[in-house]
Amino acid sequence: MDQIAFAPPVDDAALHELRREVRAFLAETIGDHAPGQRIRSWMGNDAAFSRACGEAGYLGMTFPTRYGGQGRTSMERYVVTEEMLAAGAPVGLHWIADRQSGPLLLQYGTEEQRREILPRVAAGECYFCIGMSEPDSGSDLAAARTRAEPVDGGFVINGTKVWTTNAHLAHYMILFCKTEAAEDRHGGASQLLIDLSTPGITISPILNMAGKHEFNEVSFRDVFVPETALIGTRGGGWAQVMGELAFERSGPERFLSTFAVLVELIRHASAEPTREAKIAVGRLTAHLVTMRRMSRSVAGLLQAGENPSLQATIVKDLGAVFEQDLPEIARLLVPRPVGRAGQSDYEAVLDYAILHAPSFSLRGGTREILRGIIARGLGLR
Repeated sequence: MDQIAFAPPVDDAALHELRREVRAFLAETIGDHAPGQRIRSWMGNDAAFSRACGEAGYLGMTFPTRYGGQGRTSMERYVVTEEMLAAGAPVGLHWIADRQSGPLLLQYGTEEQRREILPRVAAGECYFCIGMSEPDSGSDLAAARTRAEPVDGGFVINGTKVWTTNAHLAHYMILFCKTEAAEDRHGGASQLLIDLSTPGITISPILNMAGKHEFNEVSFRDVFVPETALIGTRGGGWAQVMGELAFERSGPERFLSTFAVLVELIRHASAEPTREAKIAVGRLTAHLVTMRRMSRSVAGLLQAGENPSLQATIVKDLGAVFEQDLPEIARLLVPRPVGRAGQSDYEAVLDYAILHAPSFSLRGGTREILRGIIARGLGLR
């Protein structure tokens, strides 16, 4: 069990001061946003807000200053992220670039890739999507079939990615693909930096249950990219992507996506709280506080230079269950018909959460994949 230990999270006066600074920034930039806007949180897109975050030094916080960053710690970035999500800030456009693609390039990218892209990410002007999930294999990355055939001067890519969030708005994709044959199903994989304006790439919408365009299918047909697109080591993609997923799976977004529902539920139920509401809110709060502690612990491990992919997977699995249960518990405590005109704040956030909750156990890895990883970490597979 030692490999899944959650060390006490870092906390000090400087982090509390930073938290106050971020709250003042948010009060100035999105202070008048209604709950119906805040529930969109990290799926909300606002280019002006992304640029404002860059100007305030809240993007690329852990990047070195020579790449446009702030040279700050993972815990400082965690504080900023948590405050942004708790406030329901529209961080969707810069979200993936700042959370994981930028850090991946910082760790494995070439010097040219870092100098070209990281300053734009830190300025809130460069957006990324993730090319992992595929038709038939879902988020089982080892079963990926998209192939980048090595040719003279580069690679020729063929394959399809699905459930690609915001690919229609992104400038780049980090593509996980097979570049060579290998007996090990985890072998022969690489990561490529893809300019999405490259000829041969087709981006098609996949509408969610609410009829909104957030996900995409991205097809590659004989797409040529130069050798300079390779990130890290050719054939070393599996180890790289596992480290990348530690950034994706452990942050406060894993338990704050439906935070606005909890806030509005408490506001709505507090006038005449029933026994059932008191029990349910108490239990939800206990789960929330526990996951926050675990998530902050993972941030501390990342700051220490460790690879807490197993701990991050546990946070992701627990968070998806919490985020999917919360709207249903709220609906049972305070019923209302979905889709009715003339919504209250409570109804608006509940409607959004109910229609988007099924995706919570897809993004960042399906429940079955996550639990398989946990079982392997415990030596059960």
